[in-house]
Amino acid sequence: MTTAVNAAVPLSSSKSSYPSGSIRFSSFLHDRISFNKAGFCNGNNAVHGGRLVPVRAQVTTEAPAKAAKISKKNEEGVVVNKYKPKNPYIGKCLLNTKITGDDAPGETWHMVFSTEGEIPYREGQSIGVIPDGIDKNGKPHKLRLYSIASSALGDFGNSKTVSLCVKRLVYTNDQGEIVKGVCSNFLCDLKPGADVTMTGPVGKEMLMPVDPSATIIMLATGTGIAPFRSFLWKMFFEKHDDYKFNGLAWLFLGVPTSSSLLYPDEFAKMKEKAPENFRVDYAISREQTNEKGEKMYIQTRMAEYAEELWELLKKDNTYVYMCGLKGMEKGIDDIMVSLAARDGIDWLEYKRQLKKAEQWNVEVY
Repeated sequence: MTTAVNAAVPLSSSKSSYPSGSIRFSSFLHDRISFNKAGFCNGNNAVHGGRLVPVRAQVTTEAPAKAAKISKKNEEGVVVNKYKPKNPYIGKCLLNTKITGDDAPGETWHMVFSTEGEIPYREGQSIGVIPDGIDKNGKPHKLRLYSIASSALGDFGNSKTVSLCVKRLVYTNDQGEIVKGVCSNFLCDLKPGADVTMTGPVGKEMLMPVDPSATIIMLATGTGIAPFRSFLWKMFFEKHDDYKFNGLAWLFLGVPTSSSLLYPDEFAKMKEKAPENFRVDYAISREQTNEKGEKMYIQTRMAEYAEELWELLKKDNTYVYMCGLKGMEKGIDDIMVSLAARDGIDWLEYKRQLKKAEQWNVEVY
């Protein structure tokens, strides 16, 4: 954009530098105006031959080119919405097994579906599932989104499957009636060989950091463990030519009972393989308490490491991922507010900056 302004012209020497915007000078006289150290400026005029002449400065400004944002996450080439409700992918159930104990409050199932490599997802993404049948209005059921619980290679290591971790939803409503969640019950009841209608993949919020030396703090309640299982398989159970994790992965998992713990044997093997790179802390609310006798929720467990966590959060290669029940974030805020204040930092503003830097990533429900 070019803007014409009347301006005083400053004295300059041969060594003077100019600003990045180009400035062109033109006089209302036909003869050339010469400036030297003896000249001076007066208002919108310059000295020429012992007399003042008006000078018009024309300033050309250009909007700076907007720099392309470079994501810190594994976002390059990521695929979203390849399959939609109008053109879904039909896969097969290959495996479906209950992974919680018989005395656990509710059932959680791990299931593996075939994709034949047609749903090219990344760790941290989700897929949609459209359950069979019709709703009370005679229309097909709407899709439900589920976080993917397998790495991009899949549980079989051939990039041709996708896995989910699903809790069967059953509850009693205000009228005393037993209500079953449509999609969760459809999925938990699937038998190997059954068709599964899928959409996606979707989502970029929970993609892993590119930096293999990052500190990754993962906070999960219940089936919110799904994306973190995908992260951790890639980190500790797989070999990649372009990725070898050598940072710190720290998992906090909150469940109601020991029989509700999800994938504990896998996490024990990871800890055995990489004791310096993997930490796991469980919060079992109905069985554990803190020193004050309070129930051990995920934020209660984190409070035991508050100082260490705050120091990690001040580093620019620490990433926090949160997946699970909505209330957990407030509990974590309560821990961090006082610690940040001690360093003269407003925690909520600091958290906004972390989000902007892709270091605070939340997927709650």
